Amino acid sequence: MRRQAIRDDGTIDDGVSDLGHAVKSAVSRLYSRFRSERPDGDLGDGALEVLALLDRGGPQTLTALSEHHRVTPASMSQTVNRLASVGYAVRARDPDDGRRVIIRATPMGKRLSQAARTRRNAWIDDRLGELSDDERETLAAAAVILKRIADA
Repeated sequence: MRRQAIRDDGTIDDGVSDLGHAVKSAVSRLYSRFRSERPDGDLGDGALEVLALLDRGGPQTLTALSEHHRVTPASMSQTVNRLASVGYAVRARDPDDGRRVIIRATPMGKRLSQAARTRRNAWIDDRLGELSDDERETLAAAAVILKRIADA
């Protein structure tokens, strides 16, 4: 049974909001730390994430990129323009439907994406290697739950 307490302001503390805050805080700090492990350059995290999706998932439409990253098409267009202006991505006609435009990573963009992924994976692998087997097992279970929450 979950313990409940009454806060000073008269609201009920059922532990859920405290857990929510703790999870949000931990995920936010981890994400910030993880993002700091990136190759040198002027690309922001959002642009690197788009580049990673193009590298891993292949060519995408602007709409698909916008939906995946939960941003407006106008915002995604700015990100794609930034990637294209430095040679990391190109726009091209969709070979299956000439009316549509697809965005794909260039070889230089793929190299940058892979370098960023390698660096970030090395950082997280080093941190996970410092944990006990039980801690890694707990994190594996938590990762499944966090993914389910994120995908809801």
